[in-house]
Amino acid sequence: MKDTVIITSSSPVSARVKEKRNHPLRKTWRLHLMLLPAVLVALIFKYAPMPGIIMAFQDFKPWLGISGSRWVGLDNFQLIFTMKGSVQVIWNTLIISVLKIIFGLAVPVTFALLINELRNMKLKRSIQTMVYLPHFMSWVILGGILLDVLSLDGVLNRLVAALHIQPIMFLGEANWFRFTVIVSDLWKEFGFSAIVFLAALSGINPDLYEAAEIDGAGRWQQTIHITLPSLLPIMVVVFTLSLGNMLNANFDQIYNLINPLVLQKGDIIDTFVFRNFQGGQYSLAATVGLFKSAVGFILISAGYYISHKWTNYRVF
Repeated sequence: MKDTVIITSSSPVSARVKEKRNHPLRKTWRLHLMLLPAVLVALIFKYAPMPGIIMAFQDFKPWLGISGSRWVGLDNFQLIFTMKGSVQVIWNTLIISVLKIIFGLAVPVTFALLINELRNMKLKRSIQTMVYLPHFMSWVILGGILLDVLSLDGVLNRLVAALHIQPIMFLGEANWFRFTVIVSDLWKEFGFSAIVFLAALSGINPDLYEAAEIDGAGRWQQTIHITLPSLLPIMVVVFTLSLGNMLNANFDQIYNLINPLVLQKGDIIDTFVFRNFQGGQYSLAATVGLFKSAVGFILISAGYYISHKWTNYRVF
């Protein structure tokens, strides 16, 4: 007579069966399946080309391939930093990027706080829609608009002339060019960037505001002691992630606005590379890309560490 195995609720077999049934993946496999296309795109377009980094250390020739091209070590890096104007280009990139990061965080937060105070929902949605629209326009279109509006005989300079002020060369004078680049970038992106802060504002517990009102706190005091501390974690995350673009001052924008008159203070790394490294100089282009990626990784890591120490907030 064969022995029968009775599975009780306390037996190891029953525990394993129950564990399989309660495995988190059984409940979330649909979400993982939705994420799969994005993962595949990242693997194909972000990680698969990474062996091309080797070109930064070679005198790469397409007909020889990576395996047949001559190894030159750090010569490409030395050449980049010793080229005429390269140091000035790096400084230009850092100045423009830092100012964009600072104002690109302060302006959307301020806008989110102001728009959150509106109680008229139709007006609120209308303003949000208007400030979102520039984000969806390319810099080719916006560049053409800005060239017309900011030219010496453009609309803005006509208003300036009406005030008996000398016309301003917004795109032809170096310092004004930087100002124009930063302001136009803010105008294009601040509305869309404010979405994440508006979402964070909607998640604040309204009981906190009710308790503050009972204690006699006004709107300004509520903003200082409740709203801003609640926004601080997401502000830290946005700032930390933006550090990775420290050496990316927006090639599309600069390329469509720059001209020979403002190269001294308006030329950035990407436009410098595009202008000087044409004609199949793959090694030099790969060297610049690797340098920017390394700096971005270091800045993100340092910013993440500092933000964790100061705010005790972390994503991972």
